[in-house]
Amino acid sequence: MLEMRGEAAVTSSGRAGLHRSITLRLSLVLAVALALPALTLAPPARAAGETLVWGDTVTDNLDPHMGGGVPDQFVLLNVYDNLYRYQGPEAKIVPWLATAHRISEDAKTYEFDLRPGVKFHDGSPLTADEVVYSFKRALGLAGPPVGPLRPVLKADNVRATGPLKVSFTLEQPYAPFLSVVPLIAIVNPRVVDAHQEGDDRAKAWLSTNSAGSGAYVVTPGSFKRGQGFEMTRFADHFMGWAGNPQPIDTVRARAFAETSTRTNALIKGEVQAGDGNPAPDQIERLKKAKGITILNDESMRVFVIRMHNKRPPFDNVNVRHCFSHAFNYDGFIKTVLLGAHVRNPTPLPQNMWGLPKDVAGYAFDLEKAKAECDKARAEGAPLDREIELHTLNYSSQTIEAAQMFQSDLRRIGVKLKLVPSTWALLTASGAKQDSTPDLWIHWMSAYFVDPENWLGQM
Repeated sequence: MLEMRGEAAVTSSGRAGLHRSITLRLSLVLAVALALPALTLAPPARAAGETLVWGDTVTDNLDPHMGGGVPDQFVLLNVYDNLYRYQGPEAKIVPWLATAHRISEDAKTYEFDLRPGVKFHDGSPLTADEVVYSFKRALGLAGPPVGPLRPVLKADNVRATGPLKVSFTLEQPYAPFLSVVPLIAIVNPRVVDAHQEGDDRAKAWLSTNSAGSGAYVVTPGSFKRGQGFEMTRFADHFMGWAGNPQPIDTVRARAFAETSTRTNALIKGEVQAGDGNPAPDQIERLKKAKGITILNDESMRVFVIRMHNKRPPFDNVNVRHCFSHAFNYDGFIKTVLLGAHVRNPTPLPQNMWGLPKDVAGYAFDLEKAKAECDKARAEGAPLDREIELHTLNYSSQTIEAAQMFQSDLRRIGVKLKLVPSTWALLTASGAKQDSTPDLWIHWMSAYFVDPENWLGQM
């Protein structure tokens, strides 16, 4: 694995302004991993009330209880609110809709005190009942945000214990529970129920509309899949706008399929901010452009190649050793990532607590790789078949890494077939063991800031 350090930022228009997730989405490491810089291009000072165009990969589903990717965080953080939220470069978890919480002695029951006076976008109050409704809806839909909670929390065990008090009783103690709470958006039941079709829990309507209390409201009718959407500032957001003398009233999220096109738009001034992770060559282009600010920080983003170790040949440990020695870690960092990142030999980002400090990691060594594969063949591992590695067709780095891997594996007699795919297809296929690819490659960040995110959930 590799960890990347360098450009990262949060573009924000005030305390409750345009929020960008500092801890993006999740990752697992089985062969190769890197944690990359998240980069945001910050616009120059703007007059109050102006429109900001945000250029990035845009979600294809606005329902906060169904999203599980990095682009979904843009909606979660701006259109909705959560009980707790991550803030600052250190990703400190802080009270948001909740003001405090208590944990029972047996570590199974959590009770939250809610902030009074919070309003949804339609002006209706946000109370304990709405929090209960939201968690029950999320658990019922069983989308990505509640993945960590499903084994430990039943919908019936989420209760309002007062007008502004909510209780969660877990099936068994789960130490990362509080870290997972920021994943769950609080939705307005009145709006959701009014648009329910049959028993779909308004999943169809909410995929293109919003029902939140966040700092921004999705402009009705503005969402176009594959193109983007518009948000307008919610003047009554509970955090207030007094600390922001120049709030941005309108944000247009504009989708870009390719990083180079997005870079061109930034240089031309067609887009004012965006892109959490441009490729290093695009960063170099932007550094040379006038009027563009690049903010730097370290992210929890890692680059991974997953192995399907329940399917031959990867059920053989020697095959896994072979493939782990056959990836040219340093070569990839130097040639594709232009030296902007560092090697990370563990599943955890290097800025995550609990990281073991003495792990050396696999070295790129084709002689060792061949010896391990020969050992696996002698044990009957079917290494003569063509093995598929699925890449992301919008991510040049996954394609270039796969091509390097393919070339080096060919030198030790292993045939690798590259299969272009999308994130939606990969996550859908990964839902079942028999449809999961042999290998797949992608960037991932943190769903929540706890080692469980990598060592457990993935």
